[in-house]
Amino acid sequence: MIGIGTALNVTAVLVGATIGTLLSHRFPERTRDVVTDSLGMTTLLIAAMSTASVQEGALQAAVGTSAPVLIILGALLIGGVVGSLLNLELRLESLGASLQRRLTREQTATEERLRFVEGFVSASLIFSVGPLAILGSLSDGLGRGINQLVLKSTLDLFTALAFAASFGWGVAAAALSVLMVQGSLTLLGFALGAVLPEAHVAALTATGGLLLAGVGLRLLRIKDFPTGDLLPALPITLLLAQLVVMLR
Repeated sequence: MIGIGTALNVTAVLVGATIGTLLSHRFPERTRDVVTDSLGMTTLLIAAMSTASVQEGALQAAVGTSAPVLIILGALLIGGVVGSLLNLELRLESLGASLQRRLTREQTATEERLRFVEGFVSASLIFSVGPLAILGSLSDGLGRGINQLVLKSTLDLFTALAFAASFGWGVAAAALSVLMVQGSLTLLGFALGAVLPEAHVAALTATGGLLLAGVGLRLLRIKDFPTGDLLPALPITLLLAQLVVMLR
């Protein structure tokens, strides 16, 4: 049944975030900081593994050996301009703040609200931008099974648990982003059938890896990277890859 993989993933995020939030009061602030730093380093590791897709043989065979990096660079530049003009990062933060107001009965302190928003934005990007989210959702839509999304759901369960220990209910709200992004990708895979070439998927995965690197830098408090503004780079990567293929 197409879409069951995303439903499983949403459930895993909600369960993990609920457990993590309920247990968060048992952890001191220093422990929560260590958890966040661990997640940041792990995110950078996953980002490095994803960006390695830029060297995949199928991509280089389709666009040439030097074009993959230029395609990703162009996608990030164009996507960054489009995303910043549309204020996507600000819109994500506003959505997180709106959800926080709706999900809490009482007005909370500014610090707690900011923690909710940060948890929602960061978790949304981590759960929705990774290679398993992209490839797993497309595979589900193409009717190739949900094995990748089952693996992702398992990882997200524990990630949400650890993440919610630091950021609270904002992580649970990120399940909405998972539903929207992965649901859309599943529908896209269903519509495309077997049309999407392996080379395009590799380019998409590499671009997603760089976006994850920005999330890792934010989690490690190295730089407040506006990763949300770069989300348009994902579809632009596909367009540029197809353009290069046509021009060769």
